[in-house]
Amino acid sequence: MKIATYNVNGVNGRLPVLLRWLEESQPDCVCLQELKAPQEKFPAAALEKAGYASVWLGQKQWNGVAILTRGSTPELTRSGLPGDPDDSQSRYVEAAYNGILIGCLYLPNGNPAPGPKFDYKLAWFNRLIEYSKSLIRQKIPVVLAGDYNVIPTELDARKPENWVRDALFFPESRASYQLLLQQGWTDALRHLHPTEGMYTFWDYSRSSYERDAGIRIDHFLLSPQVAGQLTDAQVDRHVRGWEKSSDHAPVWIELQD
Repeated sequence: MKIATYNVNGVNGRLPVLLRWLEESQPDCVCLQELKAPQEKFPAAALEKAGYASVWLGQKQWNGVAILTRGSTPELTRSGLPGDPDDSQSRYVEAAYNGILIGCLYLPNGNPAPGPKFDYKLAWFNRLIEYSKSLIRQKIPVVLAGDYNVIPTELDARKPENWVRDALFFPESRASYQLLLQQGWTDALRHLHPTEGMYTFWDYSRSSYERDAGIRIDHFLLSPQVAGQLTDAQVDRHVRGWEKSSDHAPVWIELQD
């Protein structure tokens, strides 16, 4: 089974790019982030025509997450991360598919930092840590995929010195990510590529993509019950170079059936 995650940076504006990549890559399941579309504007019909059923959590202008699947419809299990009933930001959706619980997340950016946005990032991160701990305790196959907005280590940035004042690389953000791993999750891409500088995001400015001045912020975390099935993990870097593409590239894993 091939599972992908892709921050599309506007699902309707980038729909031709998304459909082109789906046709080329043929993933079985896709987690999308940053839809930038309200619930009623999600392009479910176009995706269904391409062979994908969908569950999604939209939001006007910003945020938004979705899960696409082939072969069977994803069974929605959760909309929104628990822990704050007043949180109005659409950043987490979860569904069961082919015996695996798929959590699609879009963690807050946190900039400018320090400040209220960084405080919200850490609070959301703490909610994720608590919820992921409950998933580990259930001892079930779980994949938590998405844009974590965290650069875990210096290896995950072409020029880490350029990110020391950014919330994505703040010690608190990196420490929160490590707390997740300490629960028993496997970072799929880093597990199979322990020494490679593989990136998933390139800023639109300063020819970042052409210079490969990227960072790795899109991650797959696998529970122990599914980590042993991991056979491959890659970044479709070339998609970032397509016309009108997102500033992220799709990331995918393959699991042995």
